[in-house]
Amino acid sequence: MPLNLSEARILVVNDDGIRAPGIKVLERIANSFSKDVWVFAPEEEKSGAGHSISLGQAIRVTKVGPRHFAVGGSPTDCVMLALGDYLSDRIPDLVLSGINRGGNLGDDVTYSGTVSGALEATLLGIPAIALSQVVDKKNVQFRTAEAHVGFVFEKLLTLNWPRGVFMNVNFPNVAAEAVNGISIVPQGRRKSGYNLQKMNNPRREGYFHIIGEAIQGEYITEGDTDYLAIERGEISITPLHCDLTHYGALKKMQRKFK
Repeated sequence: MPLNLSEARILVVNDDGIRAPGIKVLERIANSFSKDVWVFAPEEEKSGAGHSISLGQAIRVTKVGPRHFAVGGSPTDCVMLALGDYLSDRIPDLVLSGINRGGNLGDDVTYSGTVSGALEATLLGIPAIALSQVVDKKNVQFRTAEAHVGFVFEKLLTLNWPRGVFMNVNFPNVAAEAVNGISIVPQGRRKSGYNLQKMNNPRREGYFHIIGEAIQGEYITEGDTDYLAIERGEISITPLHCDLTHYGALKKMQRKFK
């Protein structure tokens, strides 16, 4: 695939919304490589939207600046609308999704609108990279992502990716100068919990908040993973694809059903 970014058309999307600081960082980096960068992002935050699309709904697209569009829909809608209409004269060479405020590691990729933006581009035949900055309650180290993302692009875009594969990149929650290298690692799994908080307001009976809380250190997956790379202060890169088939189970079932 190797891609010359100086000649590339780049589409930037996210799930945190058009005004989020992470997408501004990503746009700055994209503009340092190419003069043909377009931004399509939800007009409001769509974290946790996954791969949802606004079927049967009217989706408003508002031009908010040169090559900047706010979309009244999901990250997947953003990719579909950009490729299907606004950029149909020249389809982007690369789609960048992020930089998300918070990591997208392990099972969280299935909920992530950031990851799904890259997934949708891949399904449409375009190379894509999802990017996320791991945070804690006190710190958001977008400087870390900004300092290292250019190098990550230069490395990734010299490779021949298999068809149907996109990249999921997570930056650790450490200072830029404290990053301890890059690890190419598989998606991990760890025990997670979700708190249901019922709203104690008589006027809002039947309303809840769902709050995700990871249980630190309780891993299901053995061996090295994206979680462990981040704990070591490394940038994690995981190649992902859409095929959810479990081929070991498939072969066993095929033999049983013969």
